[in-house]
This record gives sequence, structure tokens and C-alpha cells, in this order.
Amino acid sequence: MDRAVVLLSGGLDSTLSCLLARDHHEIILSLTFDYGQKAALKEIQAARKMAQQWHMRHQVVELPWLKNLGESALTSSTRLLPKFHDPEKLKEKKATEKSAEAVWVPNRNGIFINIAAAFAESLGASWIITGFNREEASTFPDNSSDFVHRTNRALELSTLLFPPKVKSYVQEMNKKEMVQKIIERDLSFDNFWSCYLGGKKMCGTCESCARTLAAFQENELSEKIRYRFSIF
Repeated sequence: MDRAVVLLSGGLDSTLSCLLARDHHEIILSLTFDYGQKAALKEIQAARKMAQQWHMRHQVVELPWLKNLGESALTSSTRLLPKFHDPEKLKEKKATEKSAEAVWVPNRNGIFINIAAAFAESLGASWIITGFNREEASTFPDNSSDFVHRTNRALELSTLLFPPKVKSYVQEMNKKEMVQKIIERDLSFDNFWSCYLGGKKMCGTCESCARTLAAFQENELSEKIRYRFSIF
């Protein structure tokens, strides 16, 4: 099996992609980034649980300076997150574009991948596994297959000894399809963290929560996940 480094945020997307990647790769390292985001502790805890469960080496990479770039609602203590009380709002292009602008952290995924590439090259890993997906690519260009393609071209030049490639095993999935795969693979609902905030429970109204709830609702499984959210 080819070796791989996984970007593991603890969210539904990266967790599922990691699970599927384990069928094809030897995961030699999972990385979680702490860049001062509000959900950092919860994301790290969730990722660590997954790493322990699947016997993967786990490392937290601290990027405190990234918090100070831009005014992202993910990191700023004064900027509020856009709320999606009605899942129908997720279908409104203006609403999702406004949300994307509010939570945007300058070049975040580009930075993450380049750091992962340094680890991968040093460890002889051929792949960097992410949780990029079709649904979020509609508003976040750094989730798109085009971004992955162009990044892989750049990595051919920025690495030499073991040039790694980026791959997401959920690249062509939307959230509904991911939930279906989670059920199929019997993945626990208890461990992942898909919220922009870091409360005792997931908030249920940020865009990430809203997309997760909508996906479970579309699969007629909302009752099975309600206990994870503070709005219920």
C-alpha cells in the first residue's frame, strides 16, 4: 500500500475521507491544525479520538499567526458567524456566498496542504488525503477538483524526493451522499465535530452545522443526530 498523510479536522468530511482512504493506503500520519479557530479544541479532540480508534499517529500543528490574517468569523472574537436556521437558506446563492466570505481564512487550505506536503516528502508518503467535497466546492474554490489538480501540478515542482499528490475520497460527494456512506460503513455519530464553534454541543445554526443537519434530514435520520446539537 502507498503511504499517506491525512488532514484530519475531526469533521464529517475529513473523517469519512480518512476512513475510505484506509482501504487503499497506509496512513502514517494524521495532521490537525490549530490556527486559533473557535472550534480548535473540539476539532483536536475529535481528530485525536479517530486517530486512536484507527491506530494512526496524530500530530497537532499550531499556526497562531494565521488567526491574525483577515477578519474571519472562524477566528475573530468580535465577528459573528452567519446563521442558517432554515435549511432552505443553504440553497440561496447570496446567503452561502456571504457565509463563505465571513468565514474565509486567507489561503488556509493552501497552507495546510503545503505543510502536509513537507511532512509527506520527509516521510516518504505518496498521498495527502483531504475532505474536499462537491457540496462545499460550490462556494469554497479551495475544495474543488480544479484546486486539487492545480495544487498537484505545483507540488510536482515544490517537492523533489517523494512528490506527493492530494486526493479526497469524498471529492465527488455531497453531504447527503456522505451520510449514506457513513451509515454504510457503520461510523459512529458520537465522535465527529462539524461546527464552527466550540461549545459543549454543536450549535446547529452555523453553515457547517446546517449542512450536516440537512444531510441527515434528507436521509430521514435527523432523530439519530439531534442529541449532538444544542438547538434541540
